[in-house]
Amino acid sequence: MNGHWNGKVAAITGAASGIGRAVALELDRRGVSLALADWDEQGLHDTRALLQRDAFVTQVDVGDRQQMAAFAAGAADAYGTVHQIYNIAGLGGGATHIADESYDQFERMFAVNVWGVIHGTKEFLPYLLASGDGHVINISSLNGIMAQPGIGAYCTSKFAVRGFTEALRAELLLDRAPVRVTVVHPGGVRTAIRDAKPVHLGGRPGDVEAEAAFTEAERRRNEIYKQKLFKMTADEAASQIVRGVERKKGRVLLGQARFVDRLVRAIPEHYPKIVAAWSRKTFQAT
Repeated sequence: MNGHWNGKVAAITGAASGIGRAVALELDRRGVSLALADWDEQGLHDTRALLQRDAFVTQVDVGDRQQMAAFAAGAADAYGTVHQIYNIAGLGGGATHIADESYDQFERMFAVNVWGVIHGTKEFLPYLLASGDGHVINISSLNGIMAQPGIGAYCTSKFAVRGFTEALRAELLLDRAPVRVTVVHPGGVRTAIRDAKPVHLGGRPGDVEAEAAFTEAERRRNEIYKQKLFKMTADEAASQIVRGVERKKGRVLLGQARFVDRLVRAIPEHYPKIVAAWSRKTFQAT
């Protein structure tokens, strides 16, 4: 086992499925002690059953600051310290132009994708600082680098995660604090974030409206994404994320995010035209 992981304690949100579960299993294989959180209690316990050692687990709505504070305190109490927080819980979906997207849809997306990351970072940060060897790992997206039509709320939330994480990294570097920061931009990863029940992704409890709002257009878009774009498995993504953390990288690009990053940097003024043309051909074809 790599000495980097000796004695480490890591907390993970969104651990019931997808990348969150895969990261938990990857860290478990390295001997890391785990604190796991998700709203999906059954999925969370299914993850726990796959581990080689026991873990501290708790059902959490990441959009609730008090619940996240309790999660952080509980993890620290269970292990005496926490070295890493992986803010992975997230919502996906969308097939609506911003002009037609409701404020409720934006608020639901932000509650998990943005406030979940802010709560996880701020509530765990004192423990990470006290550990003397801390690390914050926040999951943005390919759509935190490049915006696309039809998923405006999602793109907005993931650009916010990128900005928040990069600002945090700069501040901790300025202070010479003993906490590293990594932002992760996954490309097309096959996870539940594009499945038909977005409220099961570490999101908010009993969100019937979100379920109802998951339209046929979104289901059709999801099928196209699965067929054409979602090539990387959650296990492959987790392996690259953990390797990036081990190598102390500030930025980890997965799959198509590497190409997208080069494209946006090369033609920042013109890439929206390319994205619009691709979306028209892909999603509006009859």
